[in-house]
Amino acid sequence: MTPLRQKMINDMKVRGFSERTQEAYVYAVKGLAKHLHRSPELISQEEVQSYLLNLQEKRQLAWSTCNQAASALRFFFGVTLDNPAMALWIPPRKKKKQLPEILSAQELERLFAVTENPKHRLMLMTAYAAGLRVSELTVLKVSDIDSQRMMIRVEQGKGNRDRYTILSQRLLKELRQYWKIERPEPFLFPATGKQTPMSSRTVQRVYWVAKKKTGIKKGRGIHTLRHAFATHLLEAGVDLPTIQILLGHSSIRSTSIYLQVSRKKLSRTQSPLDLLQLPPRNLPH
Repeated sequence: MTPLRQKMINDMKVRGFSERTQEAYVYAVKGLAKHLHRSPELISQEEVQSYLLNLQEKRQLAWSTCNQAASALRFFFGVTLDNPAMALWIPPRKKKKQLPEILSAQELERLFAVTENPKHRLMLMTAYAAGLRVSELTVLKVSDIDSQRMMIRVEQGKGNRDRYTILSQRLLKELRQYWKIERPEPFLFPATGKQTPMSSRTVQRVYWVAKKKTGIKKGRGIHTLRHAFATHLLEAGVDLPTIQILLGHSSIRSTSIYLQVSRKKLSRTQSPLDLLQLPPRNLPH
């Protein structure tokens, strides 16, 4: 690891950035250096702008990916290289508001069925059953599974907040079988042959492989399973404040987005066309 990369990581650690954010920011700066074939501290403002434009227009990456790259470069130049003029020069990008695409129960069944590796299958099931973010899933410990209260403890989730979410009876049965074979310690889903957490990128890769096998086109990364958890609870009659607590949202406004994608809620609404008294018409053959 180069001294410059280590300095950037230290700068992020001292500011309390999550491991996932650290990994994403380092990856973004690495991408810039790889694109221009030289160390990032030697890159000019015009070249940074050209690179960001390349991500957006030529590579057509998701808006969130481009936004994260801009944020990472703003941090790198402004904080790590102590060049505030360069940091301010990189324009902030407004996030596009998009509704999540929700997997059906049948699609989830197919997703779990095609995942042959028992640990990988259980990871996907846990993400859905408890509504976990990938950063929460990777650091989940065996001691976080409270079978007496049928709860899962999420330690220091987004915003550095602890919370509890539900533990499925079916998931508990699967976890017990998995534990008897693997005996993981202390992390529930450690990296292969290690006692350290599995990386977020590895978990995302597991999800994408399963999704490709099923031919499912909806949704993006593994966060789609968290969206499905919230939507399916809402469709089952669970109230929004409860779902908010389970997801760890600081505001009910974040949770209310699922009202817009709930099939049960939307299907109850009658179209105004159905209220019109129109005479029947025979269509031409």
